[in-house]
Amino acid sequence: MKGVGTGSWFHLSIFVSFLLALSASAQTSTTPDIPPHFKLDMETAARLKPELMAQSVVATGRYGTGRLVLERLVQQVAPVPGAERSWQLRIVEDDQLNAYASPDGTVYVESGLATLAGPSAGLWAAILSHEIAHVAKRDWARRYLYQKQLESSSGAAILLGDPGVPSSSWTDSDKASADMGKFCRQMEMDADRDGLMLMARAGYHPDFVPALHHLLHARGSGPKNASLYAMHPCWEERDQELGAAYTEASIEFEHRWREWYASPGGNPPVVVFADPPLVKKTGAKEWQIQVPMRCQNLVGAVEVVLRADPQRREIMHPGQLPDAADRDGEVRQLTGCTSPRTTVVFTQAELAAKNRPAQWTDVYVIDAWGSVLARTDLPKLPH
Repeated sequence: MKGVGTGSWFHLSIFVSFLLALSASAQTSTTPDIPPHFKLDMETAARLKPELMAQSVVATGRYGTGRLVLERLVQQVAPVPGAERSWQLRIVEDDQLNAYASPDGTVYVESGLATLAGPSAGLWAAILSHEIAHVAKRDWARRYLYQKQLESSSGAAILLGDPGVPSSSWTDSDKASADMGKFCRQMEMDADRDGLMLMARAGYHPDFVPALHHLLHARGSGPKNASLYAMHPCWEERDQELGAAYTEASIEFEHRWREWYASPGGNPPVVVFADPPLVKKTGAKEWQIQVPMRCQNLVGAVEVVLRADPQRREIMHPGQLPDAADRDGEVRQLTGCTSPRTTVVFTQAELAAKNRPAQWTDVYVIDAWGSVLARTDLPKLPH
């Protein structure tokens, strides 16, 4: 999947499109087991490797942190008989916000995402642990076998909802496509869960995962809403479904790394979970915007910024709130975010105090340095 606006950052790579063109015996279980001698994924990876290597570069220089993190993470991965892997990190210099991996253990991170991670070992661990989990469970083979199973039982090909897979003349089958979407979303959630525990054991706090998810959400990357046919869960769904996994992995991290600051990833980042804003009527012609939120690892305060950009013209540079050309398009409030559910309130009077009417569209939460911690969309406001 290429491009910020076309889909999720975490995704099954282009190998799927080639696997779909090949034949293999289908399994009959709901979640197919991989036959002992199944090597189609590894063979395909070997055939495609020269092309993919030519389109990427070694992770050195400013990407060196990622290479070191990969080396540490894979030490926690048990070898799988019949699946020889040569773990390495490659950078695709196209400024996009995606990552994918080959079944042979090569992880490809596009340069936009690599830049977003920067020197943060924890953010690199959040990126790489998810891809390592896909490789460790041979998810490309499982997805291929599951699709062949669906096609065999339904008699119709499946329309994949992944823009990154080269299109073909597949026939739409609503039921089969919905089943495939559900299967792929579950694989993504499983890779998130496995990646969280992998990070914890290797010394990277699990809170770096939601921190990265929220950064990508703020950049506009990923599916906007849940869909029956989506191959990836939306960011809000990930937050909701991974709550227990965050807790379990955090306990594992704290058990292994008593002094957080001394862990390979250092102290955990500030994480803000911002719920969708509510518009509440308080009088005949009065209303307010309520922004419920919860903060973790916060020392000090965060700033909640209500912004107007109806055409979404502004571009958020890595981690930073875009500069506002017109300050009449912003309203800000500081909060300590000290309660389990803090609610920041903007009143109609505050918004009306601006010099001109504005179409308020976004809420950002930023730290003291202006780095974005969370973003959420505003509902349509009353006139």
